[in-house]
Amino acid sequence: MTDAIDATDTPTPRRKPKPERTEIAGRPLKPSTLMMGHGYDPELSEGSLKAPIFLTSTFAFPSAADGKRHFEGITGKRPGGAEGLVYSRFNGPNQEILEDRLAIWDGAEDALTFSSGMTAICILMMAYVSQGDVIVHSGPLYAASEGFVAKVLSKFGVTYIDFPAGAGREELDEVLERAKKQASENGGKVAMIYLESPGNPTNALVDIEAVKAARDASLDWSCPIAIDNTFLGPLWQRPLDHGADIVAYSLTKYVGGHSDLVAGSIAGAQKWMDPVRALRNTMGGIVDPNTAWMLLRSLETVELRMQRAGENAAKVCAFLKQHPKVEGLGYLGMIEDKRQQDIYDRHCLGAGSTFSVFLKGGEAECFRFLDSLTIAKLAVSLGGTETLASHPASMTHLSVPHARRQMLGISDSLVRISIGIEDADDLIADFEQALDCV
Repeated sequence: MTDAIDATDTPTPRRKPKPERTEIAGRPLKPSTLMMGHGYDPELSEGSLKAPIFLTSTFAFPSAADGKRHFEGITGKRPGGAEGLVYSRFNGPNQEILEDRLAIWDGAEDALTFSSGMTAICILMMAYVSQGDVIVHSGPLYAASEGFVAKVLSKFGVTYIDFPAGAGREELDEVLERAKKQASENGGKVAMIYLESPGNPTNALVDIEAVKAARDASLDWSCPIAIDNTFLGPLWQRPLDHGADIVAYSLTKYVGGHSDLVAGSIAGAQKWMDPVRALRNTMGGIVDPNTAWMLLRSLETVELRMQRAGENAAKVCAFLKQHPKVEGLGYLGMIEDKRQQDIYDRHCLGAGSTFSVFLKGGEAECFRFLDSLTIAKLAVSLGGTETLASHPASMTHLSVPHARRQMLGISDSLVRISIGIEDADDLIADFEQALDCV
């Protein structure tokens, strides 16, 4: 075991980067501009334009007195806290620069990075729940997220109540009242409202503003609203602007964007981040320095990649919509439901590049389509430079009971597609020839 401080309850303080210009003549600089240098001082790294990869397990103190002062600040024996780096399970230069830049995209006060999106979600939930508590969540969720709540947290006396993604205020009020009653009977509290919007794989949207209004009217302020924004973030939706407290990402997807790494993050006000940081310090799970460095590289082009993929998706969906073998599309640029369109208009800045297509038929027809693709790859995940396609009912959501899949709209006729940055006309040609084989 390490002899570094056991920060179970006290988050390890961060070093503070050199103050920098965030506006010019009163004009706030955009995230795409700040990504090129925010949180990094070349003078601290031999003048290197880009941050080096800091491969070290521990960090040296200038003197024994400095070490004592640092730990006095961490343990609370001296007021004022402490700054600096101690041990790589807690933090490191690459991770902190990355976290600073991720916070910018969502307008957050603080951010934390993890070894995967599911690590971020699991530690987030564990930091806020206790025995007897209730989690209220939207549906559908990514199967692993739903499974963690239903199958893992349940072992420790945590229960849940879910609601459909498009629920309105009246239904949300009723759900929260049931959750409060359930928590009271179990000797706990409603610990968290957890959302996924758009939902995976249907693209169903949650009304974040209505959820916040219902939370504020019914629950104590200490119950955070967290949201998985992986399908649209950080470019096409900013949930913190609409009432969410914590935003979560699988950085593997659009932020990483090259299908060559796995990582996750959360962001929000420091008061929401501190309990999670403290638990991450104890459990580990922080993203490694090399992956953090790769994500710093990817962040510089995330806007360009997402814009190109979004433009491609609009062209591909325009083709698919009129194809005789396509029964429907779960694409945010072609919403037919008025309630969902209203949520989209208020919350979203773009339609994204991941969508579901419903083929006429079922599993057999979907399999023939998928097996006939030549440019698009048959693989799970999304948000990469290449186009991917999968069959959620038999792949990512196979662990979800059949009846619940049907209720959530994850049918055997659904194919999930993530459009990449290839030429749009080439992608259309590929989809057309694959549909000819159905």
